[in-house]
Parts: sequence; structure tokens; C-alpha cells
Amino acid sequence: MKHLPRVAALAGVGALALAACGSAPDSASGGSDGGSASGDFKACMVSDSGGFDDKSFNESGKNGLDAAKENLKIQTQTAESKSNADFVPNIDNLVSSNCNVVFTVGFLLANATATSAEANPDVKFAIIDSTAQDDQGNPVELPNVKPVSFDTAQAAYLAGYVSAGTSKTGKVATYGGMNIPTVTIFMDGFADGVAKYNEVHGTNVQVLGWDKAAQQGSFTGDFEDQSKGKALSDGFYDQGADIVMPVAGPVGSGTLASAKEHDGAKVVWVDSDGYESVDDAASKKLILTSVMKGIAPAVEDVTKSASEDSFDNKPYVGTLENGGVDIAPYHDLDAEVPAELKTEVDQLKQDIIDGKVKVESQASPTAA
Repeated sequence: MKHLPRVAALAGVGALALAACGSAPDSASGGSDGGSASGDFKACMVSDSGGFDDKSFNESGKNGLDAAKENLKIQTQTAESKSNADFVPNIDNLVSSNCNVVFTVGFLLANATATSAEANPDVKFAIIDSTAQDDQGNPVELPNVKPVSFDTAQAAYLAGYVSAGTSKTGKVATYGGMNIPTVTIFMDGFADGVAKYNEVHGTNVQVLGWDKAAQQGSFTGDFEDQSKGKALSDGFYDQGADIVMPVAGPVGSGTLASAKEHDGAKVVWVDSDGYESVDDAASKKLILTSVMKGIAPAVEDVTKSASEDSFDNKPYVGTLENGGVDIAPYHDLDAEVPAELKTEVDQLKQDIIDGKVKVESQASPTAA
């Protein structure tokens, strides 16, 4: 596959046909004249406990739902979860509200989604940002449930490589909200990307916060408490790390707060392009890059399929090859990334796409 420019890599995700292998899509605008979508069709979404204003995957999902509403001229409804206890009642409420398709955002909603889908076979469900397994490791294989996941280890590998190449202290760090596959997949890729840089350059850049071999590291225990993210990040920066990648939704804002208090500190954001999604101008300047997932266009595409009776339950996996994952531009920090390093990252991306470099994580999703 021809190499996609970094800036535009995720732009094409909106046209993805979310098929099992993420193959080349049909290029449809998603407008109301493209199929049977109408005001009678209703698409709904339940957030996880991070809420829709998380500057991360919940917000990306909501953006996709909003785009579907505008482009397909359909009805939408959302339910924001404040805690895990809200998952089941929120899903039940949307089903009772005559939703035709219900999106549940996040790995932690897999059990509740499967239970509701079994009880409501006429309602379509899509689990966004989740593997096709529940939290017990059992496959979620139902005719009315489509898993939409992202092999973010591939993009995080690139972020780890560029972080190692730009670190001035020889130490970088990462931490998660919870020790679950959709979090550790980032941390695995990041650690392996740093290791790859060390292999190529004969350096010894250290990764604090995650031991891939042991699958153990630093976690805040939730996706809400930003003070925990700040405390962990303070510790990393005080230990000499100058780049930290939080994989914790809104908790990552605590890392940005910490970075502002430490000279030379930088942040790698996740899920969305943090430079575009974070409101604080001072924080934007500290974001080296972001490990992005094409959640919004995936939501819009699945909604369109469901509204046109072409919905299926085949898992979709976003990769570097199909444009479902990528790293963001370096924005204000572009000048701090040497030209040679940019070239190496571009080549590494192509090598991953071509299969010359294997990015492996036990959390990586697989297509059917």
C-alpha cells in the first residue's frame, strides 16, 4: 500500500467500509440521499464513566454521532455514564427509547452490551474501542453486535520511537487508567517503539511506568481523577523522564498540568489529536504528538450502514494500513524533531504496513 502522509493519514477513515479486514472502502458521502436513512432512524450512544467531554475516545465517538445526525438527517440520543453502575440502566433506557442502533463506548461496556443485545435481537449494537471479548475474555459473538477496535500498538510504536529520539534525558514514561487491553495495547506499542530506537541507534532510553514482559506498570485505577494523573506524572518527571504518555482519558489532563510545572516536559496524547482537542493553549504547546484512532468516522460509517440495512457483525480493526490509526503532526514542536528522525518514523510506518516490522501486543485485536 502506498505510504500515506502523516497529516492526512486519518482523513480517509471517514470513507472506511468497516469490514472484517478493513479493505478498501466505497467512497460515499454519507448524505441522506445515499440510502434509506431518514428522520425515522435513531442512533444512540452510551459513554463510559469518562463522559463525553473527555477530550479522548468518548468525545470522538460523540463527534461521529453528531456528524451522522447532520449528514444522514437522523435522530440521535445519548446517555452519559458517571460510573460503571450507569452502564446497564443507560443502555436499557436507550433501547426503551426505540433506538435502532446503540453504540457503547469502551471496553468496560462489553458485558452490558452483550446482555442487552441478547435480550433485544432486533436492536443493532456496536462496541466502540473494544476488542471482541468481554472482561472475562469470552468472545462477544452475536449477530446484532459489531465490535469496532483499533490496533493502536502500531501507532504507539511510532510515538515511542519518536519520543526516544527526541528525549533529552534518556527517560520517557507511560501510565494507564486501568489495566485493561484497550489501555495496555498503547503501552506495549510505546515501549516496543522505544526499544526499536535503542536497537537502531545503540542507545539506552528507559521507559518508566510499564514493563511489557511482566504486563505490569503504573495505573491510576480510574478514568476520572485528574489529580491521580498529575501525581503519577509529577513522579515520572521528577525521576528524569521528559516525555509522558497517559492512556487514561480525562486523567491525562493531569499530565498536562504536571508538564506545565516541569521545564522541558512534553506529553504524548492518545485517542484524538490532543493539539486539536485540548482547549488550553499552554497545554497544546507541550504535546509532541498523539496516538490517534479514527473513532468518529467509524461511528458515522456504522450508523450509515445500519440505516441502510447493510449492518453486519464482522469485527473491524483499524490499522496503519487502512488509516484507522496513526500519529498526529508534531505541531508547535515540529522544529524539535530532527529531519532525520522524521524520515526514520515515516520509513518505520511503511515497514509496519508492509509487514517488514511486526508490532506485537497480546492486547491487539484481530479481524474475523
